[in-house]
Amino acid sequence: MNFPSTLIEDAVNELSKFPGIGKKSALRMVLYLLKQEENSVTKMGESIIKLRKEIQFCKRCHNVSDLELCNICGNSKRDQQLICVVEDLRDVMAIENTGQFNGTYHILGGLINPIQGIGPEQLKIDSLISRVQEVEAREIIMALSATMEGDTTVFYLSRKLQNSPVKISTISRGIAIGGELEYADEITLGRSIVGRIPYSN
Repeated sequence: MNFPSTLIEDAVNELSKFPGIGKKSALRMVLYLLKQEENSVTKMGESIIKLRKEIQFCKRCHNVSDLELCNICGNSKRDQQLICVVEDLRDVMAIENTGQFNGTYHILGGLINPIQGIGPEQLKIDSLISRVQEVEAREIIMALSATMEGDTTVFYLSRKLQNSPVKISTISRGIAIGGELEYADEITLGRSIVGRIPYSN
């Protein structure tokens, strides 16, 4: 792809680093930005820089937050003894959009995947084990994608928690095997949370 300006080329190369954005889509975005008022583009750039510099992570669940505790962990109306274990922020947002869950979350930051070099030590597992003991958790819902990596992670966590009196359940398989949680529709995901089932090895 030939560019009339190195400035455009640099911008296209940076934007095409986003997931799902190819060079053509990035070029359309750059051309759109060129048509906007300078103040509007500056504000957009500043918001991205501010996001990266100032965003915090909840010290309890690892959710993104503006404060030490996210608005879910800091909400006294949420059931602190009911913890839903998820892979990342997108899963929290997907479950929250169902309006069916009133507990809290724990974001692992990924799934166990030896092929990609991701082991338990790279995930937020130790903080989950400590948290279960601290809050005397009543139930842990394993809301991980129905993939080999998701099932491996659930198995590992269940072994780590086997000496704890906490109940371990998984979301019911209204989520398709091999499906990613973030792509499930809200009704199916909501029913999976409500109809969760006990986890057994």
